[in-house]
Amino acid sequence: MKKLWKNCHIATMQDGQYSSIEDAGMVTLGQHIHWIGAFKDLPADAYSETIDLNGAWVTPGLIDCHTHSVFGGNRSVEFEKRLQGVSYAEIAASGGGIASTVRATREASEEQLLASALKRIRCLLKDGVTTIEIKSGYGLDYANERKMLRVIRQITDTLPMTVRSTCLAAHALPPEYKDQSDAYIEHICNEMLPKLHQEGLVDAVDAFCEYLAFSPAQVERLFKTAQSLNLPIKLHAEQLSSLGGSSLAARYQALSADHLEFMTEDDVKAMAAAGTVAVLLPGAFYFLRETQFPPLESLHQHGVRIALSSDLNPGTSPALSLRLMMNMGSTLFRLTPEQTLAGVTTHAAHALGLQATHGTLEVGKVADFIAWEIEHPSEIVYWLGGDLPKRIIQHGQEISI
Repeated sequence: MKKLWKNCHIATMQDGQYSSIEDAGMVTLGQHIHWIGAFKDLPADAYSETIDLNGAWVTPGLIDCHTHSVFGGNRSVEFEKRLQGVSYAEIAASGGGIASTVRATREASEEQLLASALKRIRCLLKDGVTTIEIKSGYGLDYANERKMLRVIRQITDTLPMTVRSTCLAAHALPPEYKDQSDAYIEHICNEMLPKLHQEGLVDAVDAFCEYLAFSPAQVERLFKTAQSLNLPIKLHAEQLSSLGGSSLAARYQALSADHLEFMTEDDVKAMAAAGTVAVLLPGAFYFLRETQFPPLESLHQHGVRIALSSDLNPGTSPALSLRLMMNMGSTLFRLTPEQTLAGVTTHAAHALGLQATHGTLEVGKVADFIAWEIEHPSEIVYWLGGDLPKRIIQHGQEISI
């Protein structure tokens, strides 16, 4: 069914810029974009439906490329402790942090995990997110990692979104493997990951490379297993210390390395050469009251793609608005609104390996777009919170929330 979307302006986001088309039109055929351009150049044709967008600004659907949206419980008490001066590392050492969420997640059923996750993800959908990545990593054994990944697949069937599933079994050391981190990595590589992949539950593999999680050598063992299974990789790297994780990720052609506050110039150069995307997570930076900034100037200088994401999780970034994260990306990390919008569209698509189909508005790509009732695309970043009036189109169909 060929639809004409008219009376709009379009920010295609090609080449990481607005690439604006004033007085534009777009034709969708089924789930894909069939034609896009200035309305005066619209080819003569018959359309099954014509939709007047009333002067809206159209952008690609937003992409949240790093989330931990499925989990049991919450960690609001830990939030209060941090405000009283207790560090993230101290909380983790006392059995809190990721370990507390692991306990709550293991105790929850699939149905309970799905119900709670849908509440959170609907907030993101309402914000304009049409594609989301969701990680496991709060199960830390085969049965519970499988449970989380099954819930992620059910979200695909429940909400009008594109959902990518990432196995983050190497998130923390489970209690069953206390002081046996090498053995746990071997268990992931030899048992857990092959089984989960065989069941079709895994789109990518991630790990937490940090002094309180897993070493570069352990992560490299995991990367080799992922490669043997033809699974793309991502990495939590350089959030709390400099271990060279982002350079390791680049050597293995990772889709992205994420956080990156403590990355070095050599890390930046390695990522630039590999085409690995830098995913910045301003919500966690803000929530943990960090003072070490990612090396933005170096990332720009070497041409590394910079994506932004909510990092929605129960402990360090309980963020329910990607637009708020975009504002933080501008106010905290000094990204322009244009760079920030690129960070949640075209660069975020690269961070998920979806650049051929998502992230920009071009002929042949999936017709995921937002028609915003605004006067300029910078308003998407400018307004703090709230619900900007918009129309959400996913796969060529307008959706209601």
